[in-house]
Amino acid sequence: MLAELPVRERAPLTGYAREAFGQRWSDDVEIGLGHNGCDTRNDILARDLIRVEFRPGTRDCVVESGLLNDYYTGTQIDFVRGAATSNAVQVDHIVALADAWMKGAQDLDPELRRAFANDPDNLLAVSGPINQEKGAADAATWLPPNPDFRCEYVKRQITVKHRYHLWVTPAEHDALAAQLSACH
Repeated sequence: MLAELPVRERAPLTGYAREAFGQRWSDDVEIGLGHNGCDTRNDILARDLIRVEFRPGTRDCVVESGLLNDYYTGTQIDFVRGAATSNAVQVDHIVALADAWMKGAQDLDPELRRAFANDPDNLLAVSGPINQEKGAADAATWLPPNPDFRCEYVKRQITVKHRYHLWVTPAEHDALAAQLSACH
């Protein structure tokens, strides 16, 4: 799939806004976990955490707490919902929305952008501080600190970019290819 991704320079971030990708954590997308009564964020937390506790009365939808085996850091992180604690675990867009915007998403129709933003293949519960460190970086400038997850990480980036007909920069292509060559 990497060979099928167009290689171009990034477009400007002009016109980018989070809202261009639709309602945050929608439940109404056709791909993945949509239409189950839970928003995508809670779906991903329920998928990626262990020992999950749900808020009573939410039909096992709203995740109150759990334990994350964080792929990005290789550590365990307690998740407890709350204003002072929820940021310890965040749901990351493996292909960041701003990165996608500069590499073709600005040309996608709004429905496809919303599907991209809520695609479970592009979402992963991770360490909040590491997610903030990553920001909108691509594989040329950021890889997870946990080397055991890097192969899976770049494979997911390639899969998602391929699915949504996005492109990669020359440096990103080279970084993805180098990481793939190191995979076993």
